[in-house]
Amino acid sequence: MKISRGDVVICVTQGDYGKPRPAVVVQSDLFNETHPSITLCPITSEVHDASLIRVSIGHHPSNGLHNKSQVMVDKIVSIPRTKIKEVVGKISMKELDLVQRTLKNWLAL
Repeated sequence: MKISRGDVVICVTQGDYGKPRPAVVVQSDLFNETHPSITLCPITSEVHDASLIRVSIGHHPSNGLHNKSQVMVDKIVSIPRTKIKEVVGKISMKELDLVQRTLKNWLAL
């Protein structure tokens, strides 16, 4: 399965008790085809006022989400690519840029 930066995927991350959840791929495309793991930020439909660590995204057919959601930048994780079940969509370039800026702030880069 081809995976690209900005893709919304359904995956299982550690601590989710095997519950599949959406996440956005934040890893560079330079490594996505060959590296055994993928770095992503989980997405939640439990929306909070936390703009320094959460990026709000709307639901849209292009991103595969069914509810207004937030990218949890504070929960960045790398998982084996075998834990990714499917690609359901892609966030917009504007949203990806905001995720990137929020990650830079979270990681002090």
